[in-house]
Amino acid sequence: MRLGRTDIVSMAVSVCMVLACAVGVSAFRQVSHARESIKVGFVYDGDETEPYTYNFMVAQRALKSAYGDRVEIEVQSNVADEDGEEAILALVDNKCDLIFTTSWDYGKAAKRIAAEHPKVQFCQATCTNANTEPVLDNYHTFMGHIYEGRYVSGVVAGLKIQQMIDRGLVDANAAKVGYVAAFESAENISAYTAFLLGVRSVVPTATMEVSYMNSWSSYAAEKECAERFIEDGCVVISQSTNTIGPALACEEASATREVYHVGYNESMAESAPTMALVCTRINWSPYVLAAADAVLQGVDIEDNVSANIHGKDAGAGFDKDWVQMLDLNALAAPEGAEEAMEAAIDGLRRGRVDVFKGDYVGVNPSKPSDTCDLSQGYQENASASAPSFCYVLEDVITVV
Repeated sequence: MRLGRTDIVSMAVSVCMVLACAVGVSAFRQVSHARESIKVGFVYDGDETEPYTYNFMVAQRALKSAYGDRVEIEVQSNVADEDGEEAILALVDNKCDLIFTTSWDYGKAAKRIAAEHPKVQFCQATCTNANTEPVLDNYHTFMGHIYEGRYVSGVVAGLKIQQMIDRGLVDANAAKVGYVAAFESAENISAYTAFLLGVRSVVPTATMEVSYMNSWSSYAAEKECAERFIEDGCVVISQSTNTIGPALACEEASATREVYHVGYNESMAESAPTMALVCTRINWSPYVLAAADAVLQGVDIEDNVSANIHGKDAGAGFDKDWVQMLDLNALAAPEGAEEAMEAAIDGLRRGRVDVFKGDYVGVNPSKPSDTCDLSQGYQENASASAPSFCYVLEDVITVV
């Protein structure tokens, strides 16, 4: 299965139209504070050319498709973190009823402005401050449980490595994957650990190298990092960063050896047609549609969202279509990959797969005295939508 950007938009709009229809009847109920139309603002740290922002814009378009003239949309793009407050205030001044802020670094400014403008609803993606004092009725946080998609991606990568082992291309005791991470943060540590444990569910002897870019988007640094992993003998490379650099490094290396790529946020099939394996992303559309519908109805956003709700925070995974697998490249995927993906997703939906569990001990790099024994398991996103697993596994991951 190969999906490009057009397919992603069509798929998201179709899914979200179903969601809109499901809540559409209630949107017209005669309740107090219901509105015929609203104005919705989005603040992006990138634009359509950047995968992370592009996925929010898919949700933005789904919103417009679902509600038409009932929703007017205003966008602030390419907003640097330090300029977030100015961009948010501009949307407030332009009479937005609902504002989505999409960079973690906007969180402090967004909450401060929400306190000053109680009639405007603010929804902040990826942040963790909705339930810290002061808790505001009009400030909310949300994020998909992306560790689930990382784990499923790892299962596919593990199957590919096993195929290479069976073909005599890789020694089982030398099976190694590389991970290009943005920052040494819980979001990234949770992501690459889930990916590794997905790989190890198929190839228990697999090891991992991780390198931090200290940036979400640095094409040159990401590609150079992937090339170093390839020189170190990695046979699969994944990332939590935003450029095609790692995918291109894998494709360029294919002239002399097989090094496969696992993507994030967008399909890499065009950039690495022979080496791209699979891709995962957060689907922001269910939350964006439900939040807008809540404001139209005049009801609480958390009461209108189908997700795990923790106070003013909402999150979900495959069970609510908040996480999706976008790309399984038939040219590269190992035999049985689609069935294995479906089985893993079904297990996650039913709560039968414990991702962060095994004979491991993890250490918090920011506080070495803080350790986590995974023998009893660790439930990611148990109390918040943002990732909390911040423990680097001892003797398993080499940080380079």
